Formats: sequence, structure tokens, C-alpha cells
Amino acid sequence: MKTIGLIGGMSWESTAVYYRRLNERVRSVCGGLHSAEILLRSVDFDSIVAMQTAGDWDGATRMLQKIARDLEAAGADCVLICTNTMHKIADAVQSAIEIPLLNIIDVCAQQLKAAGARRPLLLATRYTMEHDFYRERMSRRHGLVPLVPEADDRTAVHDIIFGELCCGIIRDDSRQRYLEIIARGRAAGADSVILGCTEIGLLLRPENIDLPAFDTTLLHADAAVDFALGGGRLARRVDSADPAALASDIGPQIG
Repeated sequence: MKTIGLIGGMSWESTAVYYRRLNERVRSVCGGLHSAEILLRSVDFDSIVAMQTAGDWDGATRMLQKIARDLEAAGADCVLICTNTMHKIADAVQSAIEIPLLNIIDVCAQQLKAAGARRPLLLATRYTMEHDFYRERMSRRHGLVPLVPEADDRTAVHDIIFGELCCGIIRDDSRQRYLEIIARGRAAGADSVILGCTEIGLLLRPENIDLPAFDTTLLHADAAVDFALGGGRLARRVDSADPAALASDIGPQIG
């Protein structure tokens, strides 16, 4: 089993989801008492938010590059940045290390294409929705046409993420606001929804949404497990009593 390096704490609420998902998936695939080999470096999110607000992406790049190098030196075989927004600097972080950085944008795009989706509505922080790195990569590399909400709705999505979800606050009225935004996106031609902030899955689940929903947190974690297990001994299906159920457990996840 390979070791997964996590750059987390952005926010720790979603990093906790990563940790649980990685270990649940390894146990589902490998059985018994198996769990994931993980190296986690969790940052003080307030310092990251300050850099985002100030537009200091160079400072953020230097910080995440150092963390990635430290994870590599400690024995990580891959690195995940456990947030969508900071993938604005993912290529620069990858350039600082020899091991692969598993890019959350590519992971999500691959699942969108596999499901036949082409025009996903992107719900995320203001930086992810309004800066061009996310949509441009999906368009240029994967032929997708991501849509974003109108300005007022983008503000609502962003404020709910930072003011509530990153603080562990889950509100029914905020869930309803997101569903209204999704409905407007569908009316504008969206054929699917990207939960493009790693905290949004704390608020919305697939059963809440009337379009195919792609939870980037879960997809990213699942891709890391696929990488870590590869085709080796631990990747075998150890429980053949219910193959259909096990296939459901370890197959690609949407939602």
C-alpha cells in the first residue's frame, strides 16, 4: 500500500471527511482491520484565508510547496491538496515535488465525462467560481463547459461556505438557498452539479439534488485510494459473499 500525503486544514471540517473516507474505502476494499497509510499536514486555515483575501497567491504557493516537499521527504507517495480553491496553485505545487499531485479538477472531470455530463453547475468559493483556473482546466483538458451561478448567488454560495460550513454550522435555510441556486442553474442549461468546495458535502447530499451531483471531496479521496492500492495484493476483493454489494462499495462514487 502506498502512502497518501494530505495538505489539509482548509478547512479541518472537510479534512476530517477526507480522513474518514480514505480509511473507510481501504477497509471496504481490503477487509479486516486494514486502514489507509496517511501523512497529514493540517494548516492554520486563518492564515490561508488571509492570503486569499489579500490576493497573495505567491505566498500561498510557497507555503504549500514547502508542505508538499516535507510530505514527500517524510515518505508520501502522492499528495492531495484537500480543497478545491487552492488548486489555483496546484501546478506550481506539483513542480516542487517528484511524486504525483492528484488534481481534484481532473478527478472530478473524469467522473463527469464517465457519467455523460457536459455542462455542470459549479458551486464553490468565489475564487473557484470567478477565477479561471477551474473552468479553464475543465474546458481545455476535458472538453467540459462548466457554468457558474449569477453574481448574487455566487455571493451566497461563498458566504455560506466561509461563514457557516467551515465553522461546522449546518442550516436548513442555507440548504434551501443552495437548492434554489441549483434550480436556476438547471433552468440555464446545467445537466449536473459539482460540489466544488470540499465543505459543501456537509450541507448537500445526492438525495437533496434533482441533478447528478459530484462531491469532489469523496471523488478525490477515492482516487487517492485507487492510487494507493493500485493492482497489488491489498487491492483484491476479500469478501466474495456479496460481490454486488462490494462492487457498490468500491466503485466510482458520484454524489
